[in-house]
Amino acid sequence: MLKIGLQLYTLREEMEQDFEGTLRKVAALGYKGVEFFHYFGRSAAEVKQLLDELGLVALGAHRPYDALLNDTEAEIAYNLEIGNHHLIVPYLSEEQRNYEEVAANLKIIGEKCKARGAVLLYHNHDFELTDRYGDRTAFDGLFEEVPADLLQVEMDTCWVHHAGYDAVEYINKYAGRLPIIHLKDLKKHEDGSPETVVLGEGEVNLKAILDAAVQAKVEWAVVEQDYCSRSPLGSVEDSLKWVKAYANQGGNVHV
Repeated sequence: MLKIGLQLYTLREEMEQDFEGTLRKVAALGYKGVEFFHYFGRSAAEVKQLLDELGLVALGAHRPYDALLNDTEAEIAYNLEIGNHHLIVPYLSEEQRNYEEVAANLKIIGEKCKARGAVLLYHNHDFELTDRYGDRTAFDGLFEEVPADLLQVEMDTCWVHHAGYDAVEYINKYAGRLPIIHLKDLKKHEDGSPETVVLGEGEVNLKAILDAAVQAKVEWAVVEQDYCSRSPLGSVEDSLKWVKAYANQGGNVHV
């Protein structure tokens, strides 16, 4: 059954101000797991103790590409200690988008993760679907060049949609290599620029995406809202309400 987690970047200001209290609120809302992006000075032991107390799973961690490349062993060790096996490249700056070089580095990082029982994933934005890597999209090129046992997919379905592709088709294409998706909604302004919104308040076909994710045996659907026009905590609460309504209508998700 598909489990529902939260990318804590949505609550970045709250996390910085009150790390422990914010995680308590996330657990109280009913999220089953959390995806980290920063630890705000807490040791792995401190984080693990708090997660155990709250019954939360560390489902993944977005860590800077440079950190994963240059401090691989330390990144793996910290995450294994908190119970997380998914180390995720979250973003490439424009200067980093030499995809041939990135693919070679992902193989190196992926080998080190595999040796320690961890898994490397890559999280997309829209540019991987508009940039080219040879005669392919950068998205497809990276996953074709790096073997599946060294690199798994964390698909941000909203950015696939925004880039003009069918997120359901992409989920089906990468089924079996796709342990995590990001579940996000957006609406477009008149100039075409996107604004992330609470689930169900935008244009993304979230039900079709979740249905496809269940069929593809995705383990986690991670709620994320890059920017919130109202309270971030209220926003992630309302997004979870949407997921619960989907579950009540027969959706095979654990909430």
